[in-house]
Amino acid sequence: MLAQLDDDKAENVVTIELEGRASYADVMVVASGRSARHVASTADHLAERVKADGFGRVTMEGEKTGDWAIVDCGDVIVHLFRPEVREFYDLESMWSAGQEARAASA
Repeated sequence: MLAQLDDDKAENVVTIELEGRASYADVMVVASGRSARHVASTADHLAERVKADGFGRVTMEGEKTGDWAIVDCGDVIVHLFRPEVREFYDLESMWSAGQEARAASA
């Protein structure tokens, strides 16, 4: 999953551990795309890769507008944003309270 984000040149990729803090996922990944088109295509490529790798069903929202997209892969949820939208929602601060968000490495 992180390798696909890297292949698609997603920027500022961070992971946030949710285990014990949320019942719907164990990990959240937050990343930026350079434009609406970049966000949408990265979300599409990620969903295709997860399905192709046999990890089951993927649910996506927001990819049509490209300001943001959520790719729900089950235990991992990926949020993709245009930079200014990411700054507005600031998920890293909200979900990292009491722990540090980690820069993801492929």
